Amino acid sequence: YKYMRPKSSTFFKQWAGLFLLAVPLAATAANDTIRVNQLGYYPHQEKIAVTDCRDIKTFTVTNTSTGQTVFSGKPLYSASSEWSDKVRTILDFSPLKVPGNYQLTIDGKYTVPFSISNQALLPLSRAALKAFYYQRCSLPIEETYAGKWTRPAGHPDTQVIIHASAASSERPAGTVISSPKGWYDAGDYNKYIVNSAFTIGLMLSAYQAFPEYFTKLETNIPESGNGIPDLLDETYYNLVWMLSMQDPADGGVYHKLTTPSFEGFIRPEDCKQPRYVVQKSVTATLDFAAVMAQASRLFTPYDSHFKGFSEKAIQAAEKAYAWAAEHPESYYDQRRLNSQFQPAISTGEYGDRNAQDEFFWAATELYLSTGKSMYLQDAAKYAPHQYTLPVWGNLSALGVFSWMQASAQKQEAGQKFLPGLKQSLIHLADSLIQGADVTPFHAPYGHHTQDFFWGSLSDQCASQGISLIHAYLLSKKETYLNNAYRNMDYLLGRNATGYCYVTGIGFKSPKHPHHRLSVSDGINEPIPGFLVGGPNPQPQMGLPAFTCAPDEAYLDQELSYTTNEIAINWNASLLTFSAMLDALASSENGQ
Repeated sequence: YKYMRPKSSTFFKQWAGLFLLAVPLAATAANDTIRVNQLGYYPHQEKIAVTDCRDIKTFTVTNTSTGQTVFSGKPLYSASSEWSDKVRTILDFSPLKVPGNYQLTIDGKYTVPFSISNQALLPLSRAALKAFYYQRCSLPIEETYAGKWTRPAGHPDTQVIIHASAASSERPAGTVISSPKGWYDAGDYNKYIVNSAFTIGLMLSAYQAFPEYFTKLETNIPESGNGIPDLLDETYYNLVWMLSMQDPADGGVYHKLTTPSFEGFIRPEDCKQPRYVVQKSVTATLDFAAVMAQASRLFTPYDSHFKGFSEKAIQAAEKAYAWAAEHPESYYDQRRLNSQFQPAISTGEYGDRNAQDEFFWAATELYLSTGKSMYLQDAAKYAPHQYTLPVWGNLSALGVFSWMQASAQKQEAGQKFLPGLKQSLIHLADSLIQGADVTPFHAPYGHHTQDFFWGSLSDQCASQGISLIHAYLLSKKETYLNNAYRNMDYLLGRNATGYCYVTGIGFKSPKHPHHRLSVSDGINEPIPGFLVGGPNPQPQMGLPAFTCAPDEAYLDQELSYTTNEIAINWNASLLTFSAMLDALASSENGQ
């Protein structure tokens, strides 16, 4: 699958035996009688709970501060699961709009807490952005900013080796370069250009849409309070690393900075494997060009603080684009690489043998930042025929978002393709919401088998939500926004497992993510603010196959990388989704 991040089998073969006895044959839903959004609802938002209880007659809502019953009602409807004999009953308490803490009770027996707040998703936006600080490479994570999740600096990356696959006359194999900073990509300790670019591109798309919101979103990182939005400061830390991944001789960009194989579940400072930069690829180079051009434009108002970064970034972007245009077939193929060069590389591939979407995104950002007609022509040449959900393997949506947020004059320049893409977005939004209000979990996501795969909570659930928000911004149709909220409710607990799928959020959240930083730090609680991959019936090496319904195929175990890993691109989806909803709600509430 183009969207998967394949992992090496070697490490898991070594560890699988340690976990097998502790793993059930199937992950089943816990005895969560009532499923709600565990973080909270906005006053104006639709408020829905779901229960597996049958023959429900009534439910009530009580104010926990006063003990008074403030709402009572009967079930809205019941719907059968597509994969089992389970029947989900939907409870609607949307008329309740007063902020506060409440309890919902079914037939006087089963109770669950929930809250209503004017800033319901603000804690999630902060946590999702703060998570990137914890992923910083080459930097001590200090107690002042991280609390108990402090740690020494790991991987200084000042002695990185040019792999034989990346060798050139100016930098022969074995040459040592410096490539510090950046974010650890996921549960592992490597750094990947393709995923970094998509991650920042998606985050900056949210910033483009709601700059005032992010100006106020502070997360207690070392740069907080310097007059720069924390989102820009955080992405800058990774952009600086990305600049070091460009070969200054020709403009090509190395695909990734990696150890030959994945490290074990050890602390970063205890890792001993050498680190390499490997082959330049057309996809990494175009993704680099796109995000550097985008960042150049958005960082310009703060250029005195970032000391000429905007000019440096746009120069790097144009040089990278020129290299990609000369090497359009330079795809990253790890199997072929390993047949030709040593040491063999078995870490995440991010392989992609179609660069049309990368060319479109890069040409778009370069045109919007430079105004040069050659980039407009290429954007039109590579424009997709239809809108697709934003994922690292097909990121044309990032170009669409930038076009939609551009000035009217710039949008006019894109008239050959932009109207069709806007209409395609609306068409997709219409298809997503069709029948959502009668599904078992009252959401667009989660009622088709194809909804569940590796990373689907990001690449499907959150990406659907982001796309629905953009459809709302384009059309102002409330039904799109309402359904985006429904997908957020699913992420935060209104689902088949009853998990709020973000670490440290809600009353039932993942405790054992596939995340080396969380596993190795000796702290019981995982680092907060990370979205896990979520239910995925795909077989995983070392674990028995799931025998339950696809929406219950989730395992809160460190070994379960196919359901419980974290990743920066997934957190970018979480941040973008939550921040855009919170920004719109804040605007509605006059905040």
